[in-house]
Amino acid sequence: MTDSIAGSLPDAAGHHHKPEDAPDPGSARPTRLVALDVLRGIAILGTLGTNIWILTNTQGMIGYLNELNERATGWMWAERVLQQVAQGKFLGLLTIMFGIGLAIQQGSATRAGRRWPGSYPWRAGLLFLDGLLNFLFVAEFDVLMGYAVTGLVVAFVLATSERSQRRWLRVAACIHVVMLTLIALAITLAPQQDSAPPKPLDPNPYADGTFWDLVVFRVQNAGIFRLEPLFVFPMSIALFLAGAHLLRVGVFRPEGARIRKRLMIAGFCLAAPIDLIVGVFGGGEMLIFTRYGTAPFVSFAILALVAEFYLRHPHVGFFGRRCAEVGRTALSCYILQNLVASILCYGWGFGLAARVSPDARVPFTVGIYLLVALIIAAFAHLWLRRFERGPVEWLWHVSYRALS
Repeated sequence: MTDSIAGSLPDAAGHHHKPEDAPDPGSARPTRLVALDVLRGIAILGTLGTNIWILTNTQGMIGYLNELNERATGWMWAERVLQQVAQGKFLGLLTIMFGIGLAIQQGSATRAGRRWPGSYPWRAGLLFLDGLLNFLFVAEFDVLMGYAVTGLVVAFVLATSERSQRRWLRVAACIHVVMLTLIALAITLAPQQDSAPPKPLDPNPYADGTFWDLVVFRVQNAGIFRLEPLFVFPMSIALFLAGAHLLRVGVFRPEGARIRKRLMIAGFCLAAPIDLIVGVFGGGEMLIFTRYGTAPFVSFAILALVAEFYLRHPHVGFFGRRCAEVGRTALSCYILQNLVASILCYGWGFGLAARVSPDARVPFTVGIYLLVALIIAAFAHLWLRRFERGPVEWLWHVSYRALS
């Protein structure tokens, strides 16, 4: 599963498939594979666009959540707009890409005559371990553990008939919608009362603590930090299966033009305006409905747009090549971007976040984002000039071969 995020798609025995092993090669094969790598890179850089506001907050994720309900003034309006542009869209895209990667692995195993899911549970176990280490030592908002559990479930679902897979998709999506509806009713019916402003962290491990203090803080607050993967589990199953379905029906091939058009209309013309207006002006309590309600539709639209673009333009271009390189080393870049930003912002590193005045936080955050994005793009480019896999992907591959 780790190689799915990385863009190198090993089969159940750990062998790496070349582009011609992708399903339905046809005339659009090279373009389609370029789109997959570019989409992974966009998803990784896009998730940084959301997480960077957590990393530059002097109280980390706790401070970020506490500020959601603050009254917007001055620079905070710009902050809300910038946050909402990225909020949930690239997390959804990353989730969809995991499902696509899983479907490609299943297709490779099936064509080679291997049983599916076969040794895939070892992959899921290694990804869960990756996520656990990332959560403890790098970022409390890790998504890899949730993807590992979701991938394990979906791997077995993909072994069933297409009809059964569609049923699983509908049920998971309905459960997610019901959960959002119940939350909306609870918010609407709850009595309105003035809440006291949240107390600042004291001591504050993000600004004043050591590296180990932050590890201990994550363990002590694991219940809060790990709540999102539990809540989005049905949505993740639906997005995994939707990604696998879109791959099968040809969203990356010329004959998928009608599907791509529908996805872009639903995402960009309908969901995106609602998402932006509600997210910016609706207050912090509306985050749950935009991040997990409207944002996934925008994610599908982004996927369709990139697929359409690379079907029409045979040349990848400078930006596309950089995104594709990040996509090929996606797991390494995902961990590295959070680690680099932590070194720059947290107290155990350079502690820059605590030194910035509130009025300068928005331009500071934008600057940190651009710097970190440049660093990981340069890393991916230079690393792939000499090596086939990213460093974390290589370590995962060696571990998987030893286990299987």
